Amino acid sequence: MKTLILTIVLTLASLTLTAQQIEGKEFGIDGTFSLSSFGGNVNLGPKFGFKTSENFIFGPSVRYQRVWANNQNTGTSSGYNVFGAGAFAHGRFYNALFLGAEFEMMRSPFTSFGALTTNPTWTPTLFLGGGFSMEFNESWRLNAGILYDIINHENSPFRSGYFLRNANNQLLPVIYRIAFFFPLD
Repeated sequence: MKTLILTIVLTLASLTLTAQQIEGKEFGIDGTFSLSSFGGNVNLGPKFGFKTSENFIFGPSVRYQRVWANNQNTGTSSGYNVFGAGAFAHGRFYNALFLGAEFEMMRSPFTSFGALTTNPTWTPTLFLGGGFSMEFNESWRLNAGILYDIINHENSPFRSGYFLRNANNQLLPVIYRIAFFFPLD
């Protein structure tokens, strides 16, 4: 399954590359962090984008997440790392909106029951969504949106970031993401 999804994404990316003229390149980064006396996390996702028009950008991405916990009662601490790589494609419209897809294969330390394991597995995620996108002074762009994980794999390291619930009070595979893009040429 992983190989099939990766093959499809890479094939589509290569077809787009050969069919379109590259008009520019951008560096992007998204991230989240939280910190408390009980622990915290840092999540960074750099992206390298190829612009084929004023309205379309795509390219590779990588992700690193560090999570740690401090047990106040016992004085012990623990933590884990998550990393992976993937590809993204965003359509930008009217300097106000974006629609996008972001696929990543993440090395997840979770089991299907949500427990940590010493034998991490590669887990696919495919986020589709959109939101606000605006360029400022032709020097940087802000994307802020809501993304839905259509794969919703049981080992997904993003499950702790889900924030919407359905009528049965079950968490939906929805995250928010804020990204900054900077032109390179």
